[in-house]
Amino acid sequence: MPMSTAEVWHYLLLGLWTTLRLSLASMGVALALGTLIGVLRVAPIAILRWFAAGYVEFFRDIPLLPVLVFVYSGLPKAGLRLPTSFDSAVAGLGVYTAAFVAEVVRAGLQAIHRGQIEAALSLGMSFPQMVRLVLLPQAFRMMIPPLGTVFIALVKNTSIASAIAVEELLYQAEFVIGRTFADWPMLIAFLLYLVITVPLSGIVNLMERRLRMLL
Repeated sequence: MPMSTAEVWHYLLLGLWTTLRLSLASMGVALALGTLIGVLRVAPIAILRWFAAGYVEFFRDIPLLPVLVFVYSGLPKAGLRLPTSFDSAVAGLGVYTAAFVAEVVRAGLQAIHRGQIEAALSLGMSFPQMVRLVLLPQAFRMMIPPLGTVFIALVKNTSIASAIAVEELLYQAEFVIGRTFADWPMLIAFLLYLVITVPLSGIVNLMERRLRMLL
C-alpha cells in the first residue's frame, strides 16, 4: 500500500526520536563505565591497570556490530535476556563506547600537574578520594571537547542498531523505502543525521577554542 509524504515523515521523525534516545541512553552508560575504566587505567594496583587496558584494547580493536549481535542474541542463550532490542542496543553501544570514554578520562587524569597529586597524597588522601576530590574535577574541563567527539561518533554508530531491529532512523528509512520504492527518504535520513551531528561538531570546536584560550 502506498505511503503519503506525511506518513514518510512520521516514520522518519519517529526514527530520529529513537536515535536521540538511544544516543543519550548509551552515552550515559558509556560515561559511567568509561569513567570507572579510565580511573582504573591510572590506578596504583597493577592488576587493575592491566584489566582496564585489556578492556580498552579489546573493544577498540573489534567492530561494533558483533558486540550488538552478541548482546542481542548471545546473552539470552546464557540466560541474560534484556527486555527489548532497544535495551540490548543501549548495553552494546554503552559497553563499546566506554572504551573510548576511558581513554579520554585517562588522558585527562594524566594531564593533571604532578604537584596536585603530591599535595593530595601529603594530605593523606586515598586513591579514590584523590580521584574524586582532586583529579576528576580539574580534568573534567579538559575532557569535555574529546567527550563531545566521542558522542558524535556514538550518534553515527546508532545506525548499526538497525541490524538488531531497533527502529532508529536508518531502520525507519529502510522500512519506508521498502514500502514506497523511492530513494529520497534515505537522503532525508542522511540530512537528519547532519541535523544532530553538525551542531554538535560546532559546539565541540567552540569548546576546544575556549579551552585553548584558558590554558
